[in-house]
Amino acid sequence: MYHSYFGLREPPFSIAVDPRYLFMSERHRDALAHLLYGVGVGGGFILLTGEVGTGKTTINRCLLEQLPAHTDVALILNPALDAVGLLSAICDELAMVYSEREHTLKGLTDRLHGFLLDNHQRGRNTVLLIDEAQHLKPEVLEQIRLLTNLETSTQKLLQIILVGQPELKAVLDRPELRQLSQRITARYQLRPLTLQETRDYIEHRLQVAGLPAGQTLFPPRVIRQLHRESGGIPRLINVYCDRALLGAYGRHQRSVDMAMLRQALREVRGEDFARQPFPWMRPALAGAALLALVGAAAWWRHQPPPGVDPSLAATAVVEGESVVVDRSAPVIEPPQSEAAEAAPTEQAELAQQPSVTQAAPAAAAPSAAVGASPVRPQRPAAASVAPAVPLRGTRTQTLAALLQRQGDLADAVDNPCAALARQDWRCEDLVLEDWSGLLAINRPVALQLREDDGRVKWVALTGIEAEDGLFLAEQGLVRMPLQQVGEQWTGALTLPWRAPPGFSSALVPGSRGATVAWLSESFAKLDGQASGLADGVYNELLEQRVRMFQRQERLRVDGIAGLATLLRVDQRLGNGHLLVKDVVAGGGAG
Repeated sequence: MYHSYFGLREPPFSIAVDPRYLFMSERHRDALAHLLYGVGVGGGFILLTGEVGTGKTTINRCLLEQLPAHTDVALILNPALDAVGLLSAICDELAMVYSEREHTLKGLTDRLHGFLLDNHQRGRNTVLLIDEAQHLKPEVLEQIRLLTNLETSTQKLLQIILVGQPELKAVLDRPELRQLSQRITARYQLRPLTLQETRDYIEHRLQVAGLPAGQTLFPPRVIRQLHRESGGIPRLINVYCDRALLGAYGRHQRSVDMAMLRQALREVRGEDFARQPFPWMRPALAGAALLALVGAAAWWRHQPPPGVDPSLAATAVVEGESVVVDRSAPVIEPPQSEAAEAAPTEQAELAQQPSVTQAAPAAAAPSAAVGASPVRPQRPAAASVAPAVPLRGTRTQTLAALLQRQGDLADAVDNPCAALARQDWRCEDLVLEDWSGLLAINRPVALQLREDDGRVKWVALTGIEAEDGLFLAEQGLVRMPLQQVGEQWTGALTLPWRAPPGFSSALVPGSRGATVAWLSESFAKLDGQASGLADGVYNELLEQRVRMFQRQERLRVDGIAGLATLLRVDQRLGNGHLLVKDVVAGGGAG
């Protein structure tokens, strides 16, 4: 299958529910909290609704795993039954024994009441969870309401959870069901993923499937379109991504482009989609789309140089891991413009959530298709150019000069990355959307520039001080405003770093090898412990320690040790050269 072509251990976008791929967005966590609260209150009904494919089944499984051990659960997955059929299904789920004579509405209700009383006396709770509850008939819902009348003098004997699609709310709003509606103690509607959550969801599944470091399968532009087309529905995201990767495999390409996505959508949606490529371009919305394009063009023309608003904590994403840069860190303060306020909603969201994605080795210049470029087309005035300029050369020359200055490479070589590989180093090729991503990486890098004549050159950035960058020049280091360099920066860079032993991809629970042992030993050093939490296997204890570290370092807390987490651990051990020594204040490892 295609997954091995991309270096994956298994297909990452199966629609089957696999606990290893569990992704809990903020909305999923809120929904689970509402259900757990409702169960804790006891009695009455709990209602969870959401569109098809938003993850209701995921929430159900998480809830069942977190219920106390003294809880008996009757799980009804197919509620399209009459009242007697539903009662007998509940009794069967609770392993109750009843005779054929008792297979009546009254007989089953009496038998269930006796079971609930016995459970209560033994200190056990009973929960009825009905999935796909929108299929329940009104008369069956009324019978379910009557089950809540089974109670002692102090509490209800049965907790009922209804899970269904949004039309379930319309059913419960009927006048004849108002008594049931009044007994709902907790309600939550599960909404689709946001754009950022869609990015995180895709990256999470790829990491769990074993995506090698340095490889990007879905560029930012493709993910944005995926989000539009799927509406943020996880199941649709899985289907579209799976089909798009199959198309990339068939064309012998290493990443998905827009043409492949369009083809994938045609194949999934059928011929109707082929006649109209994207739903948002329907004639009824053509005028709005045109206005949005005009607004985006005006915004881009007046967009100030890339930077970070000092009144906000800058956010970046490195290999799917969110990093919040402390406000005390050096920032570039861009001037505000009225045009920027008129930017489309998606552009505004991207501006607040800059991202970093790994790319293929950048030996050639990125094409114009690289989505959110950190540069603007205007060139700086000649008077603003500093008399001393950084050394500009090929990627190989720039990396060799940078590594020689740092003392990490003795002599200039034809292929510094290959020479570094013999010393357990790696050259990571990345594409950033703005400067804040550099603060997240916080390591000297080689930046790719595009000059006026279209030629591609590289410069070595060794440090950041206030709004200036320190670049390698013939006379040593030269200070230049990052704003000025940003006029030519394409967003591509190469990061040389000493990777942990055996590192090839992000670590997930169950991973094995030398990198896991290094991570365990590193935390032992940081914590002052004699031994680590794991011995070559990424176990639950090590995962909990990684989550704690991610929380302290303001990384995305997912328990996956990717590039950002490993770089930050290495930094806390005092290893490596840094762009800014105090870029994260007070973020110790505990």
